[in-house]
Amino acid sequence: MTDHPLDTPARAALTGPHAHLAQSHGTALRYDPGLIPFAAIDPAHPEDLTTLAAPGELAVFLQTAPVAALPGFTETLRADAVQLTSQTLPPAPDDPRITPLGPPDAADMLALAEATKPGPFTLRALELGPFWGIRHEGRLIAMAGTRMAAPGFTEISGVCTDPSARGQGLARLLSAHVAHAIAVTGNTPFLHAFAANPAAIKLYESLGFAIRAELACAIFQKT
Repeated sequence: MTDHPLDTPARAALTGPHAHLAQSHGTALRYDPGLIPFAAIDPAHPEDLTTLAAPGELAVFLQTAPVAALPGFTETLRADAVQLTSQTLPPAPDDPRITPLGPPDAADMLALAEATKPGPFTLRALELGPFWGIRHEGRLIAMAGTRMAAPGFTEISGVCTDPSARGQGLARLLSAHVAHAIAVTGNTPFLHAFAANPAAIKLYESLGFAIRAELACAIFQKT
């Protein structure tokens, strides 16, 4: 067991606010990988996830305790990450360009995510929580939204800006908007960044976030 729910955010979410989205076998928990491929296991029983997953499916782990090799899976990525939580909030942005995104926007959202690689993202991302975006001449050029929801915490995710619109502060604007939307619910915003991305970490720190913990990210694919 961990000391803080965000040490293993997927487990905290799938046994808490997102329990209705959980798939399980024995001690293993995961989201439907067609939604997002995050999972959580008991290190003593990794075989439970092996039984749950089908060939070709991904399992992503983002937690303080690194996950060792999984039987029946091939490791495809391992990287260091940081988890940041909101300590203070900047003034709420008031920008009429920010609009809610919904199912009709899903294809544009996926295209933007595929072009910018903000992390695991699927057409079903809106099932996890709200997203907001900015369009220019009808084209979606930036977005941000929510993902995992642990007791008392909601994750900011999917923050991305089209390369043609970078340098305009859109990621900062939308991140601040989502942080305020989370705070209004009474939850604390949190988010993740790769340790090798100091620009993103600096951006979030400028918005009042502080590093809470160092995490290990690992992605496995079922063979």
